[in-house]
Parts: sequence; structure tokens; C-alpha cells
Amino acid sequence: MLNLDVHIDQHSGFCFGVVYAIEMAEEILDNEGRLYCLGDIVHNDEEVKRLTQKGLIIIDHESLTDLKNEKVLIRAHGEPPSTYELAIKNNLTLVDASCPVVLKLQNRIKNSYDKEETIYIYGKHGHAEVIGLLGQTRNKAVVFQDISELDIPSLPKNITLYSQTTKSTDKFYEINKILKENGITINTNDTICRQVSNRDKELREFASKFDHIVFVSGTKSSNGKVLFNVCKEKNPNTYFVSSPEEVEQNWFSNNQTVGICGATSTPMWLMEKVRDRIREF
Repeated sequence: MLNLDVHIDQHSGFCFGVVYAIEMAEEILDNEGRLYCLGDIVHNDEEVKRLTQKGLIIIDHESLTDLKNEKVLIRAHGEPPSTYELAIKNNLTLVDASCPVVLKLQNRIKNSYDKEETIYIYGKHGHAEVIGLLGQTRNKAVVFQDISELDIPSLPKNITLYSQTTKSTDKFYEINKILKENGITINTNDTICRQVSNRDKELREFASKFDHIVFVSGTKSSNGKVLFNVCKEKNPNTYFVSSPEEVEQNWFSNNQTVGICGATSTPMWLMEKVRDRIREF
């Protein structure tokens, strides 16, 4: 036995938007035994597997087109207006678990679009939340995930800037500063969720306290990739795993300390399973 001292970061795990969506899904599954969900309910394969075993059926937008007279969950990322229009056409009952922070952002972008403002969105191309945001503008907003994608000299002199809720606050304000320095007038809208952005600082503090960090996340989670790198920068002995089976005993030595943390899409029960496996070494 390696006699490892293992601790889980109590700030890690699901954000409130994900908790809300999963609680809604579980309540319906417990009562009805079946529920469709548009896209993975959360970017974590282990949690999706747990819920599909309870009766959750994951579908994509193409399958939704052919689905009629069923109940469908809208996950925390939100959806564009076209999804709601299709639901009416196909007599679908939508269980809307869109995160309140995302819904507020959608409304703000829609208001800007109605005022004919030139909208730029700092976000990940193709991300579910961003697709929903773009839909508020009839796909006319410009999405960029790095300032290098923008040809700054050719940009309009007045723009309205928004951000995907899970992006880096520091990066958002750095982009804002660069654009202003280039003579662009910006109507800046800081729409980043603080529950997510505050994780950066919390994880830096957590990662510095242990000999090793095991970061638990689904491979599809954008937030997971960002937060893993935050830990890795602070503690080079940081390992990324998606399941307990991926943890290797040869990472550790006798009497070391191990911290376990994860993304906003990582369930606490999964981090606990990783902890239990490490304690067996």
C-alpha cells in the first residue's frame, strides 16, 4: 500500500445549470421511465451512461426533425428559436432546462439584434451554447474564439461584444482592450458565468496544495480542457482521466498527497469513485 492522502475539491463538480437539468431529467425518468434529450445532457460520458440506463434517449437535431408527439429535454446549453418552432410543428413537449444564465444572455443578444447592432460573440465555434446564441441573430452575428481570427483593420468602428458564458474572463477583457486600442468603440457585455470563471482561481489554489492532481472530466467538455490546463500550469504532476480505470498506480509514490478535482460537467460521484480507486493503491 502506498498510504496516499487523497482529497476531493469540494468546489468542483456540476454547476447549478447542470444540476438543474439533471434533476429535471431524473424526476421525469423516475415517473415515466423514458425521456428524449437533445444532445448529451452533460459533456461527461459516465454521467450520460448512468442516465441512459435509467431511460434517457439522446438524439441529435436530425433525429428531432422526425420525432413527433414526444417529450424532449432541452439541456442547460440552450437552443436556438428554430428548435422551439420545430417542437410546435411536431407536437413535441419541451422540458426546458436551459441554464438561467444562458437564457438571460440569449435575451440580451436578441435585444441587440432587434436594435440592429453589429454583434460579435467570443465563443467556441460549433458549441451548443453558441449555436443557440447565434440563432437569436438569425446567424448574422460573428463568432470568434481567438482575436487572431479577426481582421482588425477591416472591423466596423462600432460593435457590440458578448461572450459565451463559460469563457475566460481575463481573455475576454484582453480582447476588449486590444479592440479599443485599435480605435473600435465597443458596447461591452460581460456575460461570463462567475460560478464557472471563479473556478480558475479556486483550482490554482487547490492544485498547489498537493503532490499530484487527478483531474476528472469528459473528453468533450470545453470547460474541462481549460480547467485541466489551469491545474497543469500550477502543478505539473496533473493527470487527466475520464474514468477511475484510467488512473495508474505508477503515477504515485509512498505517502504522497493527491488532490482530485473536475470540470463543471463532472459529477461528484465520479470523483468519489476515482478517490476510492486511488485509496486502493
